[in-house]
Amino acid sequence: MKSARAKTPRKPTVKKGSQTNLKDPVGVYCRVRPLGFPDQECCIEVINNTTVQLHTPEGYRLNRNGDYKETQYSFKQVFGTHTTQKELFDVVANPLVNDLIHGKNGLLFTYGVTGSGKTHTMTGSPGEGGLLPRCLDMIFNSIGSFQAKRYVFKSNDRNSMDIQCEVDALLERQKREAMPNPKTSSSKRQVDPEFADMITVQEFCKAEEVDEDSVYGVFVSYIEIYNNYIYDLLEEVPFDPIKPKWNSCSTPMRNTDFVPPQSKLLREDKNHNMYVAGCTEVEVKSTEEAFEVFWRGQKKRRIANTHLNRESSRSHSVFNIKLVQAPLDADGDNVLQEKEQITISQLSLVDLAGSERTNRTRAEGNRLREAGNINQSLMTLRTCMDVLRENQMYGTNKMVPYRDSKLTHLFKNYFDGEGKVRMIVCVNPKAEDYEENLQVMRFAEVTQEVEVARPVDKAICGLTPGRRYRNQPRGPVGNEPLVTDVVLQSFPPLPSCEILDINDEQTLPRLIEALEKRHNLRQMMIDEFNKQSNAFKALLQEFDNAVLSKENHMQGKLNEKEKMISGQKLEIERLEKKNKTLEYKIEILEKTTTIYEEDKRNLQQELETQNQKLQRQFSDKRRLEARLQGMVTETTMKWEKECLLFQPDQNAPPIRLRHRRSRSAGDRWVDHKPASNMQTETVMQPHVPHAITVSVANEKALAKCEKYMLTHQELASDGEIETKLIKGDIYKTRGGGQSVQFTDIETLKQESPNGSRKRRSSTVAPAQPDGAESEWTDVETRCSVAVEMRAGSQLGPGYQHHAQPKRKKP
Repeated sequence: MKSARAKTPRKPTVKKGSQTNLKDPVGVYCRVRPLGFPDQECCIEVINNTTVQLHTPEGYRLNRNGDYKETQYSFKQVFGTHTTQKELFDVVANPLVNDLIHGKNGLLFTYGVTGSGKTHTMTGSPGEGGLLPRCLDMIFNSIGSFQAKRYVFKSNDRNSMDIQCEVDALLERQKREAMPNPKTSSSKRQVDPEFADMITVQEFCKAEEVDEDSVYGVFVSYIEIYNNYIYDLLEEVPFDPIKPKWNSCSTPMRNTDFVPPQSKLLREDKNHNMYVAGCTEVEVKSTEEAFEVFWRGQKKRRIANTHLNRESSRSHSVFNIKLVQAPLDADGDNVLQEKEQITISQLSLVDLAGSERTNRTRAEGNRLREAGNINQSLMTLRTCMDVLRENQMYGTNKMVPYRDSKLTHLFKNYFDGEGKVRMIVCVNPKAEDYEENLQVMRFAEVTQEVEVARPVDKAICGLTPGRRYRNQPRGPVGNEPLVTDVVLQSFPPLPSCEILDINDEQTLPRLIEALEKRHNLRQMMIDEFNKQSNAFKALLQEFDNAVLSKENHMQGKLNEKEKMISGQKLEIERLEKKNKTLEYKIEILEKTTTIYEEDKRNLQQELETQNQKLQRQFSDKRRLEARLQGMVTETTMKWEKECLLFQPDQNAPPIRLRHRRSRSAGDRWVDHKPASNMQTETVMQPHVPHAITVSVANEKALAKCEKYMLTHQELASDGEIETKLIKGDIYKTRGGGQSVQFTDIETLKQESPNGSRKRRSSTVAPAQPDGAESEWTDVETRCSVAVEMRAGSQLGPGYQHHAQPKRKKP
């Protein structure tokens, strides 16, 4: 999380090739804690001050077929089991605090398995203060005499600071002191004996080159990230939110005295820096007061018993120290009332939750869910490091998944170049933690290959240095003479005034002459002084007039700026409301898009199913058409053969006329037969059932039928009568009448049976040996055979019929 400012001096316009192009790798340090028992098996060995070596424990060699592997890992510096808290602080945290006082941000977090010493390194233990109290002590040792009065700096809810004048700050102090339970000032506060020995630091540490022409304010906040939710540990609630009564559904039971803590949201300020919206920021004036605030929030952290550690932290804690700096005015008496000159820097101290396998912690229920969320957030942190390293090493531009976890999303600005990043890897060398330590070492190896842009030095305010002490009264320094001594030395010396003789007439005249010279010289000096004084007064008057005109001009500009600022504030509020409305609309559109996408997928699946079904039906249809076509062809061939059998013979007895059914016999027909038609009396006669036979077409008959057939006869070219059946459909017209649309013409032709047309059999018989003609089969013979068949015969038209051969004519 990065602090915001109205016009940050840490982002000036720089030219190409300047300091912003420089990058520093993430500083990764390793600290090895001592073993719990002297005879306990160890899996980590410190080789030198930058390298450690991991040994595979005995039990793991047997499980891996005797494979014994030793791996070495390098760090920026390795701290062994005998390293003191002071040595660790001087190397790791001291540079970060020094940068904080000079307006630069810093991030320091501890990482490791549960029980590896992360909390001891960060917070410390009785008699051994950790990095956090030592950082606070160094800050207040450096700025103790330059701190602004309480409430001169006032935090707002947009991740920035406002400046109040001395009068407003005094009124707010009086109002706070008049409250029913006013807090005791830091000077009169009694240190809590519970942590008094943790903040007692024997070594005095102070930053170098502190700007004496500025005033400082320190604000602290304390949050935790639990189950990927952010909670404010300094928020005042009516009941203890950490130990409520929970039911079997892992939700708090109804209790009028219990108000569950509300999770906080991450927001982005106008400088694109992430911060926790609505987080409590407390202004502190001493190490004791700051650590008391930390200790109050520490008691609210999620602590749960696990198999690895009886007091294992189940959340990530973030303690933020925000340092606000503003220059003094030209007189060096008050704070410069210009918000643009405020510099805000921040140091985030992060104590990550332990990373271990859930089967080792023997966690169940809520503890198991906590462990899953912890491992998920740490895995997201590892993924971000992998993507950052890949982008820097191979020149890719993959998106870093900061938003997958609140932990990485909160600190994305640090990895984008808003401050230095330091990590302390804490390891427990016992053999049971070998696999977890192996994963920790691999993550540390990846992290220290990530490079972060070096922050830019803060801009100079432009006022004259030394303003704080310039107007304070100071006496003579060393042997410098006073102004009166210099004036007296310019007068001529007095002669001796001692009169030893009553007749001495020279001593008094010489004395008078000397005094007259001094008087004349004094008068000349007075005149010169008055002359210069008048000239100086004129200059002062002119200067005062110029200053007054400039003040009026500046006041006019200031009024314009205030109006513009008011307008901008209103515009910002309007845009914030619009932003919230758009966020709500975006959320609704995202949900709608999700629903539409789901419908689209379902419809696509249904379409694919229907297409497959249509393809199958089309394939079945083609097979059926082919099958029907074959049946039609086969049936046509059979009927052609059958028709050949029914040609009449001249000597055959007369047969009864048969009527052929029309192909459209199912409809109502108008059978139009003109009176001039001749009866053909052929074997096959056209016959239409349910027909109205007319000789002249009329409207009444057309109105009752749907089909129309006209019988037309004409003489063919061979002299035979040719009959045509002209068929059509009857339609009703809009005018109430009927119209006929012809659709088909059937042609019937009459031929004489006297002809001697003969057809050779389909199978050509071989030549007869006696020279006789080969057997001929004519129409009369086949028809006579067909007529002579018995009724009810089961033989079909495709079988060969055996009958008496035809008698030849003499």
